Parts: sequence; C-alpha cells; structure tokens
Amino acid sequence: CATRHRPRTCRATSPSEDPSASAEAAVTLDRLTAREPDVLHSIARGGSNAEIAAELYVSHATIKTHVSRLLMKLDARNRAQLVMIAYETGVAVPGDPDR
Repeated sequence: CATRHRPRTCRATSPSEDPSASAEAAVTLDRLTAREPDVLHSIARGGSNAEIAAELYVSHATIKTHVSRLLMKLDARNRAQLVMIAYETGVAVPGDPDR
C-alpha cells in the first residue's frame, strides 16, 4: 500500500469480514473528546469550519482547533482522510445526514 501514514485504509478485507478492524476503530474513537465525533461527522457531511461552528454554537477558532486535533489524533493528513475515517468507523453513514 502506498499510504504510509494510515495503513489501515489499505485493508484487504472489509470491516465486517475482519473482527480486529472494528476493535481498531473503537480504540481510535476512544481517543476523541465528546465533541470531536460531532465535528468529524460534520466534516464528513462536507461542512466548512464556519458552517460547523454555527451548527455546534462554538467559535470558528474552536472548530479549527478541533479539526487540527482530529488530524493529529487520527493520523490523517487532510480533511479527505478524516471523511474516510468517519465512514470507516461508523461516525458517518452514507445517506444519513443526522447520524
């Protein structure tokens, strides 16, 4: 796999076929604060920092901090990788805008 930062995105099996994948996802999400999954879900829906700030009633700077910490904690390089992680871990579900 060409991805050196997040090798788990290169699984040969789907999470439903690999029981260790769901355990890995749970461990990853355990590192997040109570608010960070909400921010991750909003990122997965395509929200900008300003839109997410308005939706969660916090400042733009607070959202920027949450996004930075999500990138660090989840070892992601950009928002696109955060979206992938959100769907892989079940934080976001295709076709479900509200979780």
